[in-house]
Amino acid sequence: MEFHIWNLFPGIATLFFQEPTVAITRVGLIGFGFLLAYLGFKKILEPLIMIPMGLGMLAVNAGVLFLSGSTTGTLFLNPLVSDAAELINIMQVNFLQPIYNFTFSNGLIACLVFMGIGAISDVGFLLARPFASMFIAICAELGTIAALPIGVALGLDIKEAAAIAIVGGADAPMVVYSSVILAKDLFVPITVVAYLYLSLTYGGYPYLVKALIPKKLRGIEMDIQSLPEISAREKFIFAIVACLVLCLLFPVGAPLFLSFFIGVAVREAGVGRFVEFLEGPLLYGSTFFLGLLLGTLCEAATILNPKVFIILVLGMLALLLSGIGGILGGLIMYALSKGKFNPVIGIAGVSCVPTTAKVAQHEVSEANPYVLILPYAMGASVSGVITSAIVTGIYITVIPVIK
Repeated sequence: MEFHIWNLFPGIATLFFQEPTVAITRVGLIGFGFLLAYLGFKKILEPLIMIPMGLGMLAVNAGVLFLSGSTTGTLFLNPLVSDAAELINIMQVNFLQPIYNFTFSNGLIACLVFMGIGAISDVGFLLARPFASMFIAICAELGTIAALPIGVALGLDIKEAAAIAIVGGADAPMVVYSSVILAKDLFVPITVVAYLYLSLTYGGYPYLVKALIPKKLRGIEMDIQSLPEISAREKFIFAIVACLVLCLLFPVGAPLFLSFFIGVAVREAGVGRFVEFLEGPLLYGSTFFLGLLLGTLCEAATILNPKVFIILVLGMLALLLSGIGGILGGLIMYALSKGKFNPVIGIAGVSCVPTTAKVAQHEVSEANPYVLILPYAMGASVSGVITSAIVTGIYITVIPVIK
């Protein structure tokens, strides 16, 4: 048998046997994966998701081999397998295939992450100021709602537009869940875009706050002492009732609602072992494999889909509009309270818990180091989780039946 050097190093050799566009994209994604991992290491981006995503992206685009004389592929996973016999065979080869099929392709991993988020969320801040918190959160859904018709106008199918519009809610597990249901062929780039952009909210939203809110208003003091004390019993009952009502209204989104509120309920019931499991191994384990799978799904062929550019633009626009909507909600509350409400709290309505709440507190502290708004901001942020779940439930219920 004739020996060629590319038989020894197929990862390099496949670069010369693929289309130039694919080969160049592979090299670019390898570099991009390295950059994501390094920025995660430097804590510029969220390390929990960016380090495994970056390494996975790097490895899947480097580890391409000849599967036959005319085809190339990887040994990571195949997101398009549907035949049961073929699936069983490929699961014996592709080492991430079982994790993908049993937790990712059905949206389960999003639910597992949501359980962990529920376990670390204190709904007491929401219940202390329910009207202000929910009003701001509703305003912060501006991007989620506005991005849908914009996406359709840009040429996306209405299901695809709805899936990328969910990025405006700044809740990445929600994006995973909705895109698997509404836009399975595009859920990889949509979800990658969601996590990339959400990691940038900590760097981008402060500039939006400074641009839209004068320093004088950013330094408004809030009366923390007036916040009522919410008991664990009240928070537990709220979790049960909210879960019941939302599941009745939006059954398609019931797995998300159950996942979040069971985390809240376990936390408030004081079941320590369950809380430790949900907020520790389950949340961090799910987040780790979510990032790793997203990275390994991000092959050159996937990124070269012409719709990816539209997704990039629309995702950024959705987050921008949601931030603007949240700030407008904060300014409206400032006006209604006759100047006693700090409008910076509005940015926390974009539900990237607890990142946007921290952004709000940081911007306020820069303007006035003696002001504490974090409890109010956390109330808006937790409310944002609920409103984005509601919008997701509406989209995955209504959009599929629209002709």
